[in-house]
Amino acid sequence: MTKKINIAIDGHSSCGKSTIAKAIARQFGMHYIDSGAMYRAITLYCLENEIIQEKKVNHQKLIACLDAISVTFRFNAEKGESETILNGKNVESAIREHKVSSLVSIVSQIKEVRDKLVVLQREIGEDKAVVMDGRDIGTKVFPNAGLKFFITARAEIRAQRRFDELGDKAVSFQQVLENLKERDEKDSNRAINPLKIAKDAIVIDNSEKTEQEQNELIFKIVKDFFFTYFLF
Repeated sequence: MTKKINIAIDGHSSCGKSTIAKAIARQFGMHYIDSGAMYRAITLYCLENEIIQEKKVNHQKLIACLDAISVTFRFNAEKGESETILNGKNVESAIREHKVSSLVSIVSQIKEVRDKLVVLQREIGEDKAVVMDGRDIGTKVFPNAGLKFFITARAEIRAQRRFDELGDKAVSFQQVLENLKERDEKDSNRAINPLKIAKDAIVIDNSEKTEQEQNELIFKIVKDFFFTYFLF
């Protein structure tokens, strides 16, 4: 690409935002960034350093540690995708565990955490054609993104998809559903950069769509956008 274009993908938890973003990046030769992985990495740091206890964050301790937390991405050529690196350690698998998923919303509500990561996310998008997914990408991180999507699906369907992905079957479907609904509530009602639909976002409900159907629809939208953008 001779012009830098960023694509923002927001939406509810477990609606397939990352899968969509990765597919767009592969199809159109862009860089994929999982912003949610950055919040998960900080949540994992909190767990490993006893900053979270009994589902409560020690705000002062976390804020004091923020400058010592480095979250980056490293491309894995074998897998063909980037993996999350926390202070030099590959944590891609660890940040997907249920114990992290169940606590990431309380960490992501902290202003200082969001401020730090928004700066990092914008820096990543400054010189690259980036596809980034999260909850405030189109409204806060890249408000001037060339193209914005908001992805959603019914809660029960999202919970079933997440449950099927989990290797730890000690976690019940009901626990996953309750955790997902709790995350939706916290994400949508937090005081700082809440999850909401950007005015210029294209909303896609994939409750009844297969991955192939969804990709065909989104690829057409992106292709049409690029054709118009580069034409003019």
